[in-house]
Amino acid sequence: MQHRNDALAELLAGLDLGTSVAETDRLLEVARVETSAFRDLLSDRVDLIPGTKGSGKSALFRIFVQFLPDMLLEVRRVVVAHGVEDPGDPVFDAFRDEFEKLDEREFIAFWCIYLISLAHEQFIKGPRYTPFLEDAGKEIEAFHAACLAARIPEVRARKSLRSILEWTLNVLKSWRPRLTYRLPGDQGELDLDFGLPGPPAKSQTAPDEAGTALPRYLIDVRHALEAVLRRANLSIWLMIDRLDEIFPRRSDLERTALRGLLRAMRILSSDPIRVKVFLRDDMLEHVVQGQNGFVALTHITARQADTLGWTEEQILTMAVKRIFANPPLREYLRVDGERLEASADYRREAFDTVFPPTVHRGKKQSPTLTWIYTRCADGRGVVTPRDVLDLLIRASQHQQDTCRTNPAGLSESVITAPALKYGLEQLSVRKRTTYLEAEFPHIWGHIERLMGGKTEYSEQALRRTFGSEWDRVTTDLASIGVFAKGTRRGAPAYVIPFLYRRGLELTQGRA
Repeated sequence: MQHRNDALAELLAGLDLGTSVAETDRLLEVARVETSAFRDLLSDRVDLIPGTKGSGKSALFRIFVQFLPDMLLEVRRVVVAHGVEDPGDPVFDAFRDEFEKLDEREFIAFWCIYLISLAHEQFIKGPRYTPFLEDAGKEIEAFHAACLAARIPEVRARKSLRSILEWTLNVLKSWRPRLTYRLPGDQGELDLDFGLPGPPAKSQTAPDEAGTALPRYLIDVRHALEAVLRRANLSIWLMIDRLDEIFPRRSDLERTALRGLLRAMRILSSDPIRVKVFLRDDMLEHVVQGQNGFVALTHITARQADTLGWTEEQILTMAVKRIFANPPLREYLRVDGERLEASADYRREAFDTVFPPTVHRGKKQSPTLTWIYTRCADGRGVVTPRDVLDLLIRASQHQQDTCRTNPAGLSESVITAPALKYGLEQLSVRKRTTYLEAEFPHIWGHIERLMGGKTEYSEQALRRTFGSEWDRVTTDLASIGVFAKGTRRGAPAYVIPFLYRRGLELTQGRA
């Protein structure tokens, strides 16, 4: 037994489950799970991919832009170009003041220019595609001419993302020059708009299908890019992610900017050009709210994927792929990698070699996998791979600490029930600080009223807690998963899920 304990202690010390942040996850490719969203995206059936935070949007994005471009080019003749920013390089912040000055129409133009710039930099000037463009010289010249007419100069050197953004904003300024006049007596400033330069605006604008007057330049540039693609027998996917890190959350700026992006998607998209946007579902809801609604939204959502969601079986697949991506553990437990890929039943068997049958004692306790899945569900029933992975990583770390302090106390399980409980506690605390507090400051004051309370609320208890606005507050909290609505003895009941209980320091019971 001591020999087994020593071996498990050594294996745990080297166990690598990756990270829950897609941009730094070393196991993303080997442990990928092909969900319906993955298959729909691969088949070019969807362009808008919504999902809650941690549901795998960035992981899906990274798989396509880092691991699949060669296959897509060779098999599907698809070029992949992408934005918004590189990890750790928040260049959009440098232009925050400039963005504040843009209205929705200008954001439409901004995103169109930005996306065309990505195609220019990563496709037209990309060394990977030079062999495909050998016979497209005439079309490329026409593309450059169209860009020049749109005040988008040809720059031979490769441009950084920062220079692309600066370039894009300068193009907008050249379209619509303004003079700022400082009023006397500290009475403020006055922006004087001189309109579009050159010929009359009528000849330079073309209405898009949403009724917005868009400079004709962009239509010509799009047609020129399409001609290049047709000559090369290629299509291009312009993929955008990390939009939740660009603009202040739930601000008017965010709404205006993202409405502009969705409209730009519709303007630029065609058979050879696809704009594919990965967007949080709560941000999409925020974008379409307001008195003006969103004209032609159905045309955009016609190619929308189902909101990213994960079944228990998919969570199992993700977990075992990561656990057994570690050869020493796979060999020690004699797990067959090929069978792991091929059989769901075998994946459950392999899972059970690492974890205890149940987390709590008793005849009616749920299996450990189900316990993990239900404890990671929010009030909407949403389970994200990020939360499950965070729980497992914290549990693994706790188990390693246990091995160092008490090497003789290991059980038959590689990761024990106490370690899993610890992982859930740490996940719950993290969800409070990095999600509830950080993402929803506008309603955090209401959530604070639940701190140190009970786990279940009747409507009467909610009235006592939130006062006259209880109904609206409860709806808001249910919409982000803090409450799950059910019934008790025929009356409505609102239950705070396990995911948030430790973080909010709750005690089991009714308020």
